[in-house]
Amino acid sequence: MGQPGRMIRNATQNDRQPLANLIHFQTFIHRHLDWRTPLDWLDSQPYLVLEQDQRMQAVLACPPDPPEVAWLRLFGVDNHADVQEAWKVLWLAARQMLAEKPSIRASAIALQTWFAELLRGSGFTHTNDVILLVWDTGTLRALPRPKPCMLRSMRYDDLEAVSDVDARSFSPEWRNSRSDLEYAFKQSAAATVALENDQVVGYQLSTAAPMGGHLARLAVLPHLQGQGLGYALVYHVLDEFTRRGAEHVTVNTQSDNHASQSLYHKSGFWNANEIYQVYQIDLL
Repeated sequence: MGQPGRMIRNATQNDRQPLANLIHFQTFIHRHLDWRTPLDWLDSQPYLVLEQDQRMQAVLACPPDPPEVAWLRLFGVDNHADVQEAWKVLWLAARQMLAEKPSIRASAIALQTWFAELLRGSGFTHTNDVILLVWDTGTLRALPRPKPCMLRSMRYDDLEAVSDVDARSFSPEWRNSRSDLEYAFKQSAAATVALENDQVVGYQLSTAAPMGGHLARLAVLPHLQGQGLGYALVYHVLDEFTRRGAEHVTVNTQSDNHASQSLYHKSGFWNANEIYQVYQIDLL
């Protein structure tokens, strides 16, 4: 039986301010590494609110995007509520909603120990790690120049082609949807495409960061990988940030993506020993 006065419901735009307060002022908050803020997902479901006597106690948002993967984009709990109980009831409700969709899995990047413990307790499996690599200004002079290739600044009308490159370059859990790439493009400090026969075959999106930049996304069509296009894109953005006076550039990649790590190490990045665990569960 449910507790008297408790209710789980879909979040609405009317919850924007209470959610903002919870996200910014409470202790137990998980936020996905995302192009969008948690409030940008308000019109997508599952985005569930737990109330007790009409007071917001907790929130869980995990709308599928891309359709095969429901990333846990937000979980937050009021400091006066029981974290494990809030997770238990919200995840059960969200899982029931997600299970109605075919062939879907839930995924999460655990940035805090307490959240990883909740995931493991609910049957999530640790499947991978996201690692942080760092590049320092001054390294560029020691790098070999890339082979000549056609690069230019990304335009808005490139996004369909960029989305196709992304979908063909990554497994479903690591793909960015067309709408996510649009968010990324709007936030980018540097965005470049690689062309072959006037067709987009690779791209990079980078953001500004304190004291430098962050290489947020890089992809090259699989059949053209290993031919120097990825290195040319990386060299180009490092040169761009160097000319802007950046001191550091960071990038994230997966611990099992050895080709990506090889490219970044060739470009002068070093491992910062900062690791975020990735958890997944199939919802059948």
